[in-house]
Amino acid sequence: MSEFERCLSERRLLRMKASKEMVQKEIASARYDLARSKKSLEEKDFKWAAIQAYYSMFHAAKALVLKKGYREKSHYCLIIAFKELYIKQDLLDQEMVDNFELCLHLRHDADYGLSYNHESAETAIQYAEGFLNKALPLL
Repeated sequence: MSEFERCLSERRLLRMKASKEMVQKEIASARYDLARSKKSLEEKDFKWAAIQAYYSMFHAAKALVLKKGYREKSHYCLIIAFKELYIKQDLLDQEMVDNFELCLHLRHDADYGLSYNHESAETAIQYAEGFLNKALPLL
């Protein structure tokens, strides 16, 4: 059984028909979180900058997965669905998922390990902005 199938069988990934409004709401959240992460960076709040940048990616990925008819119930299964529906289908490149996973770790380190700095926040923002820019044409 593939990881994608396991997420489905464990109901951490659900099939559903998403409305355009649901997809647009996720994109609005992605844009908002990216803008807030940049503001946090300006304010030298590196912890929140990294966390908000990750959530920008999270919402952009969620919009993409919703568009394909699935809803995630875990961060892990969102990544699995994103890989299955976009990377394996050659709609997006592997670098996007690599950056998404890196930012998940940066968020985790900032939120739970209290490990963050200017460089990690800048990296997360750079990756989040690139992620959103590549996701938008597919929506």
